[in-house]
Amino acid sequence: MNQPLAKLNIFSGKGIQMRTFHITWLTFFFCFFGWFGIAPLMPLVREQLHLSKEQVGNITIASVSATIIARLIIGRLCDTLGPRLSYTILLVLGAIPVMCIGFANSYESFLLFRLIIGIIGASFVITQFHTSVMFAPNVVGTANAVAGGWGNLGGGVTQIVMPLIAAAFVGAGYIDKGNSWRVAMVVPGAILLVMAFVYYRFTKDTPNGNYNEIVRQTKEKKKGTFILALKDYRTWILAVAYAACFGVEITVDNVAATYFVDNFKATLIMAGALASIFGFMNLFARAMGGIISDKVGNAYGLRGKGLLLAGFLLLEGIGIMLFAKAGTLPVAIISMLLFAMFLKMANGGTYSIVPFVNREAIGSVAGIVGAGGNIGAMCIGFLFKSKNLTYSQAFLYIGIGVAVVGLLVLLAHLRASQKVESATNIKDEAALARA
Repeated sequence: MNQPLAKLNIFSGKGIQMRTFHITWLTFFFCFFGWFGIAPLMPLVREQLHLSKEQVGNITIASVSATIIARLIIGRLCDTLGPRLSYTILLVLGAIPVMCIGFANSYESFLLFRLIIGIIGASFVITQFHTSVMFAPNVVGTANAVAGGWGNLGGGVTQIVMPLIAAAFVGAGYIDKGNSWRVAMVVPGAILLVMAFVYYRFTKDTPNGNYNEIVRQTKEKKKGTFILALKDYRTWILAVAYAACFGVEITVDNVAATYFVDNFKATLIMAGALASIFGFMNLFARAMGGIISDKVGNAYGLRGKGLLLAGFLLLEGIGIMLFAKAGTLPVAIISMLLFAMFLKMANGGTYSIVPFVNREAIGSVAGIVGAGGNIGAMCIGFLFKSKNLTYSQAFLYIGIGVAVVGLLVLLAHLRASQKVESATNIKDEAALARA
């Protein structure tokens, strides 16, 4: 019988655990292309559709709103249907609005497409669920953080790649610059369909096979997992924490390019390149957060993980406030790098705790916490649509809010059950697998 791995070797693709690990982060990476591919092209969309600041704000809010419900549903489906089929279905359904957004010819139709595209954001829950069942407790935080971070990297890469794809279509003479965003969005949609096939064909639900291939001894326990997750106060603390880190991240993914165009007069490609710096921090920062959290957890338990997460959030909040006050482009870039590092480490730290809240309801806990991130982004979006606030003022308020959440987590006293607490300190792989 295959067991969850107690060691993460990122250079290995051997075994169903590592194969699933690499496929799931890569799939999540391309999901970001579909989800935020239009973000760096928004200056073109804004000009062609004559969008006001308030309308752009509504579009930003819409892009993360549908994800809230989708993550709750997907979390439950992972517990019942399994991550393999859940991901395949989500990818096929998500590819349709991504490829079709180019047909939007008004604010209302574009808003609708942007709303529907948001369901792709639920891919994160599946990624975190799948790595949680493939790896043992002593390394699951690291596995979750690396998979999530490398997947989130897509949010940075798309800031560079999508403007280049649009420019390539213009350069080839297929379409004019104003309409290039319409054709460019077909590319990420097609990639999602390819990844749907890859995920269905080459992954398994668990180390021992798919749900329909194995005798699931916990079948009865799978009933009511969503209620179990809802009843646990730790689920809600983590949801608020994730709103303060990932909620800010996807907001920045949405507005960064436009912010650099408006505030520093950058060109579209230059603004995308500057915004991508934020996303590229995922290459190591989220993973570093998970690695440090695992080490702290092995030494000090879940309480230590919680204190570490609080520290990440406090430093993130301070960094955002510095970014809001930046008066020059170099200072803005340096402060963005600062808060991006702690933000993404907080992302990793949050999901290093998720698998220890309730081992029988990992999918539901992951879904609720993930939805918390999008609720945070939705609330933050109202700041950016306000006619009375500049983007800089909005960032200042966000920084203050994140620091307050850090203090909340600091006072929350996160603790694990005795079984999980002891499992985090056991080095024997067999004992870890029984946790």
